[in-house]
Amino acid sequence: MNEHLGSMKPWVTFAGCVLVVGVLYWAQAVLVPLALAILLTFVLTPPVTWMQRWVGGAAAVLIVVTLVFTVLGLAGWGLMRQGQRLVEDLPGYRSNIRAKMADVRGAGRGGTVEKLQESLEEIKTDLGSTPTPKGTSARPLVVTTPQATGFTGFSWLGPIVGPLSTAGVVIVLVIFMLIERRDLRDRLIGIFGHGRLAVTTKALDEAGTRVSRQLLMQSLVNATYGVAVGVGLYFLNVPYALVWAMLGAALRFIPYVGPVLAAGAPILVSLAALQGWRGPLEVVALFTVLELFTNLVLETVLYAGAAGVSQVALLVSVAFWTWLWGPLGLLMATPLTVCLVVLGKHVPGLEVFCTLLADTPALAPEYGYYQRLLARDQSEASDLIERHVAGEAPDTVYDALLLPALNYAERDRLEERLSLDEELTVIEATRELTVDAARALHALAPAAGPLGLDVETLHPPPAGTTLSVMGYAANGAADEIALTMLKALLDPAHAALEITSARMLAADVIALVEERKCRVICIADLPPSPFSKTRYLVKRLRAAFPALQIVVGRWAPATLADESTQVLREAGANHVGASLVGTRDYLRTLMDPSHAAGADAA
Repeated sequence: MNEHLGSMKPWVTFAGCVLVVGVLYWAQAVLVPLALAILLTFVLTPPVTWMQRWVGGAAAVLIVVTLVFTVLGLAGWGLMRQGQRLVEDLPGYRSNIRAKMADVRGAGRGGTVEKLQESLEEIKTDLGSTPTPKGTSARPLVVTTPQATGFTGFSWLGPIVGPLSTAGVVIVLVIFMLIERRDLRDRLIGIFGHGRLAVTTKALDEAGTRVSRQLLMQSLVNATYGVAVGVGLYFLNVPYALVWAMLGAALRFIPYVGPVLAAGAPILVSLAALQGWRGPLEVVALFTVLELFTNLVLETVLYAGAAGVSQVALLVSVAFWTWLWGPLGLLMATPLTVCLVVLGKHVPGLEVFCTLLADTPALAPEYGYYQRLLARDQSEASDLIERHVAGEAPDTVYDALLLPALNYAERDRLEERLSLDEELTVIEATRELTVDAARALHALAPAAGPLGLDVETLHPPPAGTTLSVMGYAANGAADEIALTMLKALLDPAHAALEITSARMLAADVIALVEERKCRVICIADLPPSPFSKTRYLVKRLRAAFPALQIVVGRWAPATLADESTQVLREAGANHVGASLVGTRDYLRTLMDPSHAAGADAA
């Protein structure tokens, strides 16, 4: 029964998503004004709060809303009037338009363009000519239209009734939402329950901050762009430069499509109004330079990270909301996507939105590296290593990327998500990339020792006192590679790590330590494998060699690290390392002859 329900869960989720999209589409007459009012409430809350210091709450709301919508209404009315004047002036540009069309036709005469036009005309003529039967004559087709009845004098109201009614609903909703915003906030918190008080508060605060910041930064960028457009078009003698400046600043609120429309209209007008081709080409150059400056400088300085949304995700979101809600969906796509990212960050069960839409990396570096090894893409895995060495502390590359891949491969094999052969593939790829990482470290800092410090700052031990460390891999190839990483971090002038790759019994290990007269042994035993075997070996070594320095490497990322290493310490281990860098630092302390003497005495 449980298995059946588990198999049905993806289909239930899919059906739920389809139902939500259907409700959003069919209820757009209600949801679009509501969503627009909520976004405007977020934006207008800071000025209303500031205004309340001098006047009452309701008065502050009325003043701010009246001022904002009056400015928007006047700007819209001004654009309409200027647009009407532009339409009235277009017949005066007829001769200029004809001259440019003649230039274009002259440029294409006798060439490929003219031949293509002639071919198209011939095809059109052949398709349109149909033979007429003998004795018949073609009769003209008379089209009649029924006489319109009703209140024809008010037919002009039809196209504007819808937008005006939507604007009226939005204004009323914004006023009441601003007045009752504290009560609405408390009711929303009450819906989610007092147990989620902290999460709900964080989500509301972050949504308001992100939306307000995104719109504020975008307004600054668009205002700067509009001023530059107005000044540039004025000096280039393009008519109605103020109109194009305002229109350009407003259209840039629409992602991707807005900048194209903002540049296209004045370019077309310049072709009609300006003599010759130099003026229109200068207008094209103006918009090209402004677009590059806006995208590469203004948006990078003022707008980078303001929305916190991936560019690809924003493009998909723009297409979705435009399909769902039309032009208003196109305008609200970015703020709505920001709200979805915030919900995915704070609301359990909606994490998928944060993963898909946020501009933060979807995978942590160690998971991305491991995934590339599973995909057998060593080239990109090598790129991740080089990127880490160049941008982070170089000596952490093993703990951050390479070592976790060995831990995750063993975990997935134990949980039967990987076969033994697939785990061996990851191990062999890591063995090869470990060599590349060591080369990158030495190439980056050839004058510094592998310990990450200038070698001259260390007190060189007397001749013949180089620290000799015996490395033993408890469980095979992965542990052996981990010891190879540790060896790459050690300075060979101060410590010599000799790795024993053969699998041996505890008695054989004890005999080898006695034969080599080792002072330090490092046993690599990577989690998540249990350390029972290593614990037994540590107890035998401690009983046989009381002065031996026993170091155990339980190296792993935090998600797979041991909860406690006390058992190994009680068995006789001097140090249990959770990271290669930590073990490297401990071995560095053993390089001091005075420390070694103290350890031997102990």
